Amino acid sequence: MAALDAELAELEGGLSRERETIESKRSLLEELDNRVRLNSESIQELDKTRSQLLAELRQMSAQVDRAREKLARCRNEREANAAQRELEELRKLYRDREHEMEKLVGVADEVKGDVEATSKRREELAGELGEAEGAVSEQIASFEQQLEEKRTRRAALGREIDQVLFRRYELIRKRRGTGVAEAANGGCTACHITLPPMLFQKIMQGGPLQQCPSCNRILYFEVTPPQSGEQGADGAEAEDAGTSVDQAG
Repeated sequence: MAALDAELAELEGGLSRERETIESKRSLLEELDNRVRLNSESIQELDKTRSQLLAELRQMSAQVDRAREKLARCRNEREANAAQRELEELRKLYRDREHEMEKLVGVADEVKGDVEATSKRREELAGELGEAEGAVSEQIASFEQQLEEKRTRRAALGREIDQVLFRRYELIRKRRGTGVAEAANGGCTACHITLPPMLFQKIMQGGPLQQCPSCNRILYFEVTPPQSGEQGADGAEAEDAGTSVDQAG
């Protein structure tokens, strides 16, 4: 059961990753679409403002011409000074508007460049997404089929196991992520605590299942088969210790 649950967890993780890959690309594609749309709207507003500034510049240019003519018609110094001040003010306003126009054109060029680059990236991403969706869809379908088969197998196995033990295993698995852990080198390999020597001996000898006093996982001991040609006294002692059976699957 524990091995089957590990396989299920791996498949579910793979399925989740494949879905995240597609969703990530779709999310980025939507983000690029919004960026192009917003920048296109900004360009329209900038063009509108540019048209208004051009109209103002034409109007102010006409005012400068009239002020220049007025200065030429002055009959005394007082009138000339007043006309000169008016002309300088109009020229300053005209230069300010020209400066605004230059900045506006610069901003518009930057936004248009961003729209062009973003649109190009969007087209590339749309192509990548189209290619990925086919391959990933097949992978997702494969994962889902395997998951269905293993879940069916797990349900059948759950009916065969002692129900008290199964409920205990399920409770631990839901709390800890895994329901069993190997006992090795005198400790629990899941939470890494050192087990009481007597408890570790019981686990090595088999018999009733034991739980880790820290993480509560059901513990098992895996006996390493003796290598060929090493059937001396050490091998006999290992055989006498027996094999701890993982009743949780």
